[in-house]
Amino acid sequence: MKSQRPKILHEIGGISLIGHVLAAAASLEPTHILAVVRHERETVAGTIIGLNADVTIVDQDDVPGTGRAVEVALEALPADFDGDVVIVSGDVPLLDGHTLAGLVATHRAGQAAATLLSAILDDATGYGRVVRDDTGALDRITEQKDASAVELEITEVNSGTYVFSASALREQLALVGTDNAQNEKYLTDVVGLLRRAGASIGALAVTDSWRVAGVNDRVQLAEAGIRLNQLIVRRHQLAGVTIQDPATTWIDSDVTIAPDVTILPGTQLRGATKVDTGAVVGPDTTLRDTEVGENATVVRSDATLAVIGAGASVGPFAFLRPNTILGVTGKIGAFVETKNSTIGDGSKVPHLSYIGDTTVGVESNVGAGTITANYDGVNKHKTVVGSHVRTGSHNVFVAPVTIGDGAYTGAGTVVRKDVPAGALGLNVAPQRNSEGWVEAHRAGTAAAQAAAAANADDA
Repeated sequence: MKSQRPKILHEIGGISLIGHVLAAAASLEPTHILAVVRHERETVAGTIIGLNADVTIVDQDDVPGTGRAVEVALEALPADFDGDVVIVSGDVPLLDGHTLAGLVATHRAGQAAATLLSAILDDATGYGRVVRDDTGALDRITEQKDASAVELEITEVNSGTYVFSASALREQLALVGTDNAQNEKYLTDVVGLLRRAGASIGALAVTDSWRVAGVNDRVQLAEAGIRLNQLIVRRHQLAGVTIQDPATTWIDSDVTIAPDVTILPGTQLRGATKVDTGAVVGPDTTLRDTEVGENATVVRSDATLAVIGAGASVGPFAFLRPNTILGVTGKIGAFVETKNSTIGDGSKVPHLSYIGDTTVGVESNVGAGTITANYDGVNKHKTVVGSHVRTGSHNVFVAPVTIGDGAYTGAGTVVRKDVPAGALGLNVAPQRNSEGWVEAHRAGTAAAQAAAAANADDA
């Protein structure tokens, strides 16, 4: 991956690769889930436990190979465990629980010692080949580096996903060595050993080969992300969501969207975002961990950890930072930034404003170009705007300050003291005009010439 981040912690659909794999494994409701770790052990193990506290972390020793990884996992299981062992790789994020359940069912129906998941690929480069005998039965798996020229022509590959009988797996793993091109203990050798021992071996080919595609670089990460997004978008469309342009719409795995929502082009719904019935989101909008109420609209805006009430409107070009709460039928309009603020039901901040660390009551209107000066260089302070307040354009509220219910403020006012309920707050600064100033101080300019011509017309 050419990254400081361990490969399996890279994300698609808002979830790490290992997070997708753990979810698929957990869907089988197994009695044990074990994760074998080695590279970046502390970081990887900590992430896994954070995702599923019931996972047992198992450390692989210095003996390399997937066979050794499975061997140490088996040693960590209870000694009397004799069920089926499902083995999956941490970098195969699109393998879902439904496919795994089908593999287990096939394994049990065939009473096999081992059943592997295979796929047919147009280009099998890099994968272990599934070698079958003259009858078509699975004979062995040959790794790319150990394959003959004939075997390299095989397009059926091993996905690295298996079901084994625990007893058969324990018995044969003990016989596996490291005499191969990579000097590793191959798990795939167990299949050949079981075959030679006369055990029943099965292989289930997946219909969609992308289900078992591993991620080994940024190109494959993007490809897996695109595929997952297509699946997510389609799921929401079939559930009653209108998504006008699936190609430019990105929706994370944990997003919730109700029927009759409309998603317009260029929209990204991230994290645990929730959009309720009848809302319209987009175009060109990004929401992260944000709640959007019924029939609300969000246009060309960015919101993180915000709550947008039913029937409210946001945008265009609004920026809702964390802990913004917009009430029912409220409005955050064009080029407005909000942070850690509650704007009550029916209240509006329509234009060109910054509202930070502020509470606004119900049915108030904050005039265009308003700024809450909430930071004194050391601490943040609160501004409180009451209900049914009308504030003038280009106001500055120097926090901490309170504007009482029903109060008004004049245009251009800097509010440094509380405004009582029902009062008009304004700064008295009479306008003074200095006649002839432009002609005297800007002689020869276009402005001076225009002023002279206007004065001549008035004469």
